[in-house]
Parts: sequence; structure tokens; C-alpha cells
Amino acid sequence: MLSVPEAESDWIVLTSEELPIATAIAWATTARAGAVVSFAGVVRDHAEGRDDVFAMTYEAYEEPARRRLGEIVVATRQRWPDLERLAVLHRLGELKLGEASVLVVASSPHRDVAFDAARFVIDTLKVSVPIWKKEHFGGDSAWALNASEVRPVHASRIGE
Repeated sequence: MLSVPEAESDWIVLTSEELPIATAIAWATTARAGAVVSFAGVVRDHAEGRDDVFAMTYEAYEEPARRRLGEIVVATRQRWPDLERLAVLHRLGELKLGEASVLVVASSPHRDVAFDAARFVIDTLKVSVPIWKKEHFGGDSAWALNASEVRPVHASRIGE
């Protein structure tokens, strides 16, 4: 089970364990936070050009991926200094349909900051963190078709 960072304001994790969605939301809910926004990306039964997906495998260059996740958190806090807590958790390994592969939870005194920060985190993560997914479909497996070049966090310019 993942340990919850009780005293910290950021929770960054790469794990093969199931993502603790309810725990992350509870962790982000503080007396100062009037808004808690969560986004969970889950494995679905289709992908670009494939209608029979039954699982996904996520792989990462773990140390660079953790570093990039930290850079995203720093960039998010610079952009929205009123952010209360921020959780960015990503799953690795094989996941079945309906399992969460990524979780972002942002809390702040007001909803606009929480929504904007959560959107920035997931959009930036998708283009700047070295995590790849292999789709399992029918009797075959292949890397996702919509892969893109991994860019530095500052160069992604998401949300501007």
C-alpha cells in the first residue's frame, strides 16, 4: 500500500500498485481547500484503430519520469501559487479495463485554480513524461499509435 505524505503538500508517485483514488482525494481535502478536483485516466476498451483492447501495459524510464513529474509540480505551483495540495500518481505494469492508470488531484481555496492546475498537470504529463503504453487487443499487442516526442516541461507550453 502506498504511503500518504501527511505533512507534505505534494504527492508524486510511480507505482505498480493500484492507485488509491479515494485516499488521494481525502488527502487533498484540507480546511483551506474549498475545491478538490480529481482526474483519473482509466483503461478503456478501444484505442485509435483498435476496437478490442482488453488491457494496457505502462512502462517508464523511472528516474527521468519521476524527475519530470517533479518539474511539472514545480511549474504548476509557480503558475498557481494558491494551490493547496497536488497529487500526481501514475501506474506502471499491466492494467485491465477500468483500472486507473493516472490520477491527478488538485485542491485550492477556489475552484478555478483547482480545475486549471489539474488540467495543466495531465496535459503536460502526457507530452513531457517518458511513460509509454502498450495496447493488448485481440490476440496481439502493440505500442500505442499516438505516441509523440517527449518534450521538456518548460517547452510544452500547455494551457497558454
